[in-house]
Amino acid sequence: MHAVSTHAQKTSARTGTSRRRQRLRNITAAAVLVAAGVVVPVVSTNTAEAAPALREVMFVGNNWDGTADVIESSGDFAKIGRINVVPDKAARLAAIYLNPINLAVYLGIRATAGEGHDQLVDDLYSTPDGSSLVASRPSFGDVVSINLTTGRVNWRFAVSGYRSDHMAVSPDGTKVAVSASLSKTVHVLDINTGKQLGKFSVGDKPHENIWTNGGKYIWNMSIGNVETLLDDPLLDWTKGDRRITVVDASTYEVVRTIDMRARLKAFGREDLSNAVRPAVFSPDFSKLYFQVSYFNGFLEYDVETDRITRVKTLPKNPATSDDRTSFVNDSRHHGMSMNFDGSKLCIAGTMDDYVTVVDSAGLQEGPLVSASKPYWATVSGDGRDCLISESGADRVTAIDFATGQKVVSVPVGDHPQRVRIAQIPADWTSPAG
Repeated sequence: MHAVSTHAQKTSARTGTSRRRQRLRNITAAAVLVAAGVVVPVVSTNTAEAAPALREVMFVGNNWDGTADVIESSGDFAKIGRINVVPDKAARLAAIYLNPINLAVYLGIRATAGEGHDQLVDDLYSTPDGSSLVASRPSFGDVVSINLTTGRVNWRFAVSGYRSDHMAVSPDGTKVAVSASLSKTVHVLDINTGKQLGKFSVGDKPHENIWTNGGKYIWNMSIGNVETLLDDPLLDWTKGDRRITVVDASTYEVVRTIDMRARLKAFGREDLSNAVRPAVFSPDFSKLYFQVSYFNGFLEYDVETDRITRVKTLPKNPATSDDRTSFVNDSRHHGMSMNFDGSKLCIAGTMDDYVTVVDSAGLQEGPLVSASKPYWATVSGDGRDCLISESGADRVTAIDFATGQKVVSVPVGDHPQRVRIAQIPADWTSPAG
């Protein structure tokens, strides 16, 4: 999700670094004083130079092999290292196989959303101090924190319903919201401790989460039962409760629900699905741009007037079947981001095997750049490029926002999906083993 989400994360990381440095100025460090042959602890003032230096990078979540590649956040996007996101895999599988309900869900994920594979890392962020990676693991039904130095699990939170999905980090970097797909719930956790701070109820199959207005609200998009083959428009009713739920991020009380069905009808496009997929806000949060199930394109929604204002239909690939049951989890197009000034959108045409940059003013698309099942789009650290995950080719590819042309591709692990800006220690290397 996600120039706005990426921009908020970059701001969050910078704010977090500033606060950490201020805290370090106020923290007292232990020292020793030898007096009369006795070692006595004393208090002394520490200084900011003790603050660990951090480095901005990108985490690439490789869903099918349970790893995260760490790459440069701009420029040549060179690989820096790799993190094992499932160091506890044996223990988790043992627990799953001892729980019949959990086992049924685990096998169901592999047979449906996983396309025959385990889903081992869906979404991922870094902690504010850059010491850990926090990831959702759908097949294991949890969120874990992995220490970037040791590679070990710091904490684990099991979501309700046995399957975790998309996450979003708060602008200050201290909280993470995670969708629990099978329980119609979003959990909000302390990113450092894994403690649940709150939760709220949403529609069927909660998916995308976005913090807005400086962290005042959380928007959740519930996409319905995308794992079924009941994709004929006449069977739309079987897809369940698909809606946007907006909550107050301090109380987790629902302040607004939005079912796009009525808005689509008013706009004259009731033929489109109301399942809101990846989405991005304009920098001032006045406009929401979003993709929907089965559609090769996206829509624009005015938040204040509560109405859809524009639709953009993008080209189809002649080699792509129009059979809805062939679309991965009902997505024809899945992945979008917006550059920092809101002038350009980057669209992943997943099943149509291309990516394109669209001018937000006139909604004119640029070149269609060939890509193998692009599944996500985000913004580089310097804001110049759109970075997509090519899940069909196991690589990430940068597209220049200004020209719409490919810049570079970098090989990563098996089935890359989410790509997020992150912070790590400046001298970090991959954990041993």
